[in-house]
Amino acid sequence: MNNIPVVCIVAGRSDTGKTTFMEKLIQELVQRGYEVGAVKSDTHGFDIDIPGKDSWRFAQAGAKSTTIIGPDKYAMIQKTERKQEIEDVIPLISGVDIILVEGYKASTRPRVEVIRKEKGTEIISPSEYLIAIVSDVKGLNTSVPVLDINDFQGVADILVNKYLE
Repeated sequence: MNNIPVVCIVAGRSDTGKTTFMEKLIQELVQRGYEVGAVKSDTHGFDIDIPGKDSWRFAQAGAKSTTIIGPDKYAMIQKTERKQEIEDVIPLISGVDIILVEGYKASTRPRVEVIRKEKGTEIISPSEYLIAIVSDVKGLNTSVPVLDINDFQGVADILVNKYLE
């Protein structure tokens, strides 16, 4: 098990801006000199193999795991019977200072919640896991910092102070 801090970026509904916010937060942390790992939860299923390519052919032949190793990166595709929990995947990540996870709102990991007025103003995160909220809604009733939805620098400050110093 690694001791890398893990923070989830969550929202009650889709299309709240989690991906955009996380992208800007990653850029900010990297600009400050931190190595960032990113995990994306996909409820719809995905495929990174390109039909006809070698790894796709290996998978079609029945390989449960396929790994592609290049000069500057590698990718592993592992077939599973069910969607993996972040706790199953986090130990596989190394060489980073912090891991940001988009989604997994049922996780007991610390989280930043994204709330947009047009998507609903209910806070879905249990208070014991919530470290900040980013929102375009004023006056949310919570004991954690509420930052503007575009204040990725402020969230980076919180993460640095809490987990990276």
